Amino acid sequence: MLFKIEPRAEPSRQMAIAAPLIATAMTLVVSTIFFVSLGLNPFVTLYTFFVQPLTTMNGVSEWLLKASPLILIACGLSIGFRANVWNIGAEGQLIMGAILATGVGLFSPWQESALLLPLMVVAGMAGGAAWAAIPAFLRARMNTNEILVTLMLSYVAALILSYLVHGPWRDPAGFNFPQTALLPYSGTFEVFDYSYRLNTSIFFTVVAVFLTWLFTNRSFMGYKMAVGGVAPAAARFAGFKSSVSVWLGLLVSGAAAGLAGMMEVAGPLGQLSSQISPGYGFAAIIVAFIGRLNAFGIVLGGLLLSLLYLGGETVQLNMGLPSSVALIFQGLLLFFLLASNFLVNFRIRRLVTRTH
Repeated sequence: MLFKIEPRAEPSRQMAIAAPLIATAMTLVVSTIFFVSLGLNPFVTLYTFFVQPLTTMNGVSEWLLKASPLILIACGLSIGFRANVWNIGAEGQLIMGAILATGVGLFSPWQESALLLPLMVVAGMAGGAAWAAIPAFLRARMNTNEILVTLMLSYVAALILSYLVHGPWRDPAGFNFPQTALLPYSGTFEVFDYSYRLNTSIFFTVVAVFLTWLFTNRSFMGYKMAVGGVAPAAARFAGFKSSVSVWLGLLVSGAAAGLAGMMEVAGPLGQLSSQISPGYGFAAIIVAFIGRLNAFGIVLGGLLLSLLYLGGETVQLNMGLPSSVALIFQGLLLFFLLASNFLVNFRIRRLVTRTH
C-alpha cells in the first residue's frame, strides 16, 4: 500500500485557526496518559500545573512577568517568519542584549542619572540587533542558512556570558557566584507593588504587540514581506528584494530579543547571571506559531507558555516532580502544533496500485 503527500489546493481557514486548540487538547491527552503511567492522579496534577498557580496574586504576577519576554520575542520573530526568514537564535540575541545593557548599567558614568535606564534599553536592543546582523549579512551576501548560523551563535553568546560572569564582571562580593554586581537603582524598572516582581517593563511588550499588528496588517512593507514568504517568485517579479526582508526580519527580531534580555536584567533579576534565561528565546518560537504569527494570537500563546513555566515550578514545590516537566509539555505542544499545521496544508492520499 503506497501513500502520497500532496499540498491542499485551498487550506481550510477554519482548521488553520483551530490547529493550536487541537494541538493543546492533544497535549493534555498525552500528558494525562503520562501522569497515569507515573502513578499520579492526572486531575490533581493538571490542576496543580495549570490552575493552582493562578489562584494567588503572586502567581498572577509571576505569570504575566514570564509571559512578557515570551510575547515580546515572539512578536519580533513573527515578522521574519512571515517572510520565511527563520531566526532560531533569539536566545543568543537575548543574552547579548542583556550583556550590553548590563555593561551600560554597571560601567557608564551616569549611574544616578534618569538617562541610565533609556540608555540601557537602547544598548539592549542594539546588542540583540548586532548579533542578528551577523546571520543577516551571511544570508544576504553569501546565501548561508540563517537557521544554522543563528542557532550556533546562541551557543557562542552563552559562552561569552559564562566568561564574563565567571571572570572580569563577576561580583567580588558575590560569594563566588557567577553573577555581576547589582545594577544601580536608576538602572532598574519600577515594580507596581513591592510585594510582587511584576514591573513597568511590561509596557514595552504591550507597545510591541500593537506595533507588530500595525506592521503586519496595515503597512506596505509588512505586505511585501508576507508576499515574499508565500510566493517568492511573485515577489521577485514585483520587484520586492528578498535581502530587505532578510535584514528587516533578523534585525527586528534580534532587537526584540535583546530588549527582552535587558528587561530581565533590569527587572526581576537586577543583575546579569549565568541563568539569565530559562530558554525564552527558544520557547518564543513555539509562541509565535501557536499565535499563527498574529500579534494578538501571540499574546494568548505567550500566556499559555508562561503558564507551563509557572506550572513546572508549582509541581516541583507541591508534588516533588522536576520542573523540567514543563519541557515535556513544550515538546508535546510543538510536536502536535507542527503535525496540525502539516495536516492543514497537506493531505495524505492513498495510491491505488493495479496488478497486471
